[in-house]
Amino acid sequence: MKLFNIITPGGKMRKIAAIFYGIIAGLVILLVYVSNAPSYLSDDPKTCVNCHVMAPQYATWFHSSHRETATCNDCHVPHNNVFNKYYFKAKDGLRHATIFTLRNEPQVIRILEEGQKVVKDNCIRCHEDLLMDEKLNTTTTVFNDFRKERQCWECHQETPHGKVNSLSSVPHAKVPLPESPVPDWLKEIIKNK
Repeated sequence: MKLFNIITPGGKMRKIAAIFYGIIAGLVILLVYVSNAPSYLSDDPKTCVNCHVMAPQYATWFHSSHRETATCNDCHVPHNNVFNKYYFKAKDGLRHATIFTLRNEPQVIRILEEGQKVVKDNCIRCHEDLLMDEKLNTTTTVFNDFRKERQCWECHQETPHGKVNSLSSVPHAKVPLPESPVPDWLKEIIKNK
C-alpha cells in the first residue's frame, strides 16, 4: 500500500505528480514518434535504413536477386514462431538503437554469432529444395556437411549484399532517406524566423 501512496500521492503533491507523469508520458510519446518505432514492426526494408549506417547493406540488397523474393526480415529474423520472431526483433533492435544512439557504430558492420545462426537457418529454410537429391529423396552430402559445420556464405560470399566492407563501400548508392520527424508546422515557424 505504501508504494501506491508514493505513486499517487494526495494533497498538494497530487498536482506535482500529475505534471511529472504528464512530462514522462509526453517524452515517451515523443521518443516513439521521433524514432519511428511503429515502422520496426513491419517487414519493409526501408525501415532498415532509418539508421543511415545500414545504407550500404540496403543498396547492395536492392541490387541483388534476393530483392525480388526476400526482405531483410526474411533472412535476419527467425521464422520458427511469431513470438520468437518479435522477441528477436526487439532484442536486436534495442541493441542497434543503443549503438546508434551512443554513436558507437563500427566502421565495418559484422553479423553476430546469434545472427549468423538465424541467417543460416533461413538460407536452409528457403533453399532446401534446391539441395535435395531427387533420385534418393535426401539432401546432398555437401549440404549435410554445411548444415553441420560450415556457413552458406563460405561459398556464396556476395549473396545478397555483395562486397560491403565499410560505410563508404557504396558511396553513390541511392537509398531512401528516412522522413524528417519534424512536423510541417514547426518547419514553417523555423523557416519564418
